[in-house]
Amino acid sequence: MLLDGLATTRYSTHMKVTIDLSPAQAERLRQEAERLGLAPEDLARAAVADLLATKDDDFEAAAKRVLQMNQELYRRLA
Repeated sequence: MLLDGLATTRYSTHMKVTIDLSPAQAERLRQEAERLGLAPEDLARAAVADLLATKDDDFEAAAKRVLQMNQELYRRLA
């Protein structure tokens, strides 16, 4: 972006994510959101925030396994 002739860069602190849900999952999300008086995207956002706010040993172990598998895959592809 140009501002008074100076090039500047915009950085966003937000991330947009697209997730694929089965029709049954999408319907369940819609129903739960309606029951709570929320938009489905707001309920999904809150669920992700809750998950990320709590430190879970199982989640950390799974994330570590995924990172190790990716590291091995990248090593093989190199």
